Amino acid sequence: MKRFFLFQRQTDPDWSAEKKAGFWIWNFGFVILAAIGIGLVSLRLALGPYSLEIFQGYRECLPILLLNLLVPVALMVLLYGLTGRSGASFLVTAAVILGLSAANYYKLTFRDDPMMFADLLLIKEAAGIAGNYHLFLNTRLTLTLVCVAAGWLFLHFCVRGRPKRRGRVIWSLTGVAAWAITIPLCLSSTIYDVHAVNYGHLDNQWSSTQQYISRGFIYPFVHSAGEAFEIPPEGYSAQEARSTLDQYQDADIPEDQKVNVIGVMLEAYNDFTKFGTPALSEDVYAVWHQLEAEGYSGNLVTNIFAGGTVDTERCFLTGLPTLSNFRSDTNSYAWYFQTQGYRVEGMHPSADWFYNRKNINQYLGFSEYFFMENYFSDLTEWSTAGDDIFFPELLKRYREATAEGTPYFNFSVTYQGHGPYSGSEYYWPYSPDSLLLDGDQYTQEERYILANYFASIKNTNENLKVLTDSLREDPEPVVLVLFGDHNPWMGDGNSVYKAIGMDFDMGTQQGFLDYYSTRYIIWANDAAKAVLGSSFQGTGPDISPCFLMQQVFDLCGWTGPAYMQASRSVAAQVPVIHTTGQYLVDGTLTSELDPDKQALVSDYMNLQYYWRKHFAYGKE
Repeated sequence: MKRFFLFQRQTDPDWSAEKKAGFWIWNFGFVILAAIGIGLVSLRLALGPYSLEIFQGYRECLPILLLNLLVPVALMVLLYGLTGRSGASFLVTAAVILGLSAANYYKLTFRDDPMMFADLLLIKEAAGIAGNYHLFLNTRLTLTLVCVAAGWLFLHFCVRGRPKRRGRVIWSLTGVAAWAITIPLCLSSTIYDVHAVNYGHLDNQWSSTQQYISRGFIYPFVHSAGEAFEIPPEGYSAQEARSTLDQYQDADIPEDQKVNVIGVMLEAYNDFTKFGTPALSEDVYAVWHQLEAEGYSGNLVTNIFAGGTVDTERCFLTGLPTLSNFRSDTNSYAWYFQTQGYRVEGMHPSADWFYNRKNINQYLGFSEYFFMENYFSDLTEWSTAGDDIFFPELLKRYREATAEGTPYFNFSVTYQGHGPYSGSEYYWPYSPDSLLLDGDQYTQEERYILANYFASIKNTNENLKVLTDSLREDPEPVVLVLFGDHNPWMGDGNSVYKAIGMDFDMGTQQGFLDYYSTRYIIWANDAAKAVLGSSFQGTGPDISPCFLMQQVFDLCGWTGPAYMQASRSVAAQVPVIHTTGQYLVDGTLTSELDPDKQALVSDYMNLQYYWRKHFAYGKE
């Protein structure tokens, strides 16, 4: 008895044309269906520990569904053309697609951090991290293995057609064409940002992790390849950058000068008195102005406006003028403080997934970082903490560290000033009339927005007063660094800024600086001044955030790490290097540098690129 024809090979001598056509339709159809099945299993793993409701969003958003299925289809079609074997093509496709999907599943479970293309470039680091976790096999992963085994068995025994040379060429060319279509579609920013959007099914659309998995896994993974390979600066030479850096050595902080350092980045904090804001009470910024009079202060020319907090934060911590994806340990001043025997930690009283601080702060050298999830939730019943809670807890952490006799470095980020600010109700205990002495020139909405913002500022300053009054009398030496991350949101279309008389004319130097600048203060108590022999008073230069830590070290009289030493001449001559291509030189904003300064900046850009690509701390 002849075997059922689906188990036969196409070489059987008694086949009719109709039977042969059916055989190939069966083979081709199941090769495609098997690849689609791999894509669907990958989508089920893409959720990680998150709600199954996100999967519903995959079905509702056709671009997301198609792009996640197109990748395994393109891969399996190409492999089938190259090998002529459906079972082998299926196993390789499953190993690649579902292997990466499983890695993403574990990474989401352990670290709430998705697998990105850049992680493939960090196999050694990934292996080290994986060793800290216990891999498990749950129902979802077990079913994945069962599906792979069942798929292979079916294809191996029931889909046995092997195309001849001409057919394999056609399949291979079809696979290449599929990839030629798939890759541009996956890399397209327009499709990713506009059409492939599934935020309606997320717990929080502002979470970068949830934004990623809202698009599945295979599709955003391929899309992330566009960000995995940074383009070096023009004329970049790793050898020359290394040679420049080798001229310096990390200088230790003298044992008798290891004062405590606390940095606090204040959310959306800026001094509106410098704008000449009508009717603004002097009482709102009285504490801030007193600290400026006691300390060393200036303008911080940030790269951002009303958002993008981590740009200022990470430029300050790393000394880098431009940032990239942080997927592994990256040189920073936090790492340097660790090498000097400091206890290095920080606080942010909001969610740890915000800007992926939970993972990236570890890459930047923080031994501990306290968020809502692992610290403040017990104090706030799982809500973000305001400054009335944040600053006392910061002081508490400082006291605990100094009681142990360990020098302390803390860099923390507040949340309280985060916008938007209500334009329909006022929710602070201060009288609005004590903040805005005359509100006739403002609409009711503008008055509410301003009053809510200035009330938040007043409360922040009251807490700063409590903190500095306590540190002022402290026998332990401490240096305090305060700065705002960016200007606040002030109504749609900057309507409230316009109401106070600001147009942010970017064609003028003043408009540019008003738009991007906040304030910074470097303040020290008497004990620190005595230890370091510095008054910590005066007016500082307008600087980029990447040069702020250098100002701190200069006031302390510390030489600092090699990278900082190599950067000092740049900060002295071109103190502002802006991502818009603007520079501040001798107090003048310009987009063109003279040849000497251009060469200086070019060398610096090469140096900083090398510095962020070659981790120097904590490893042999």
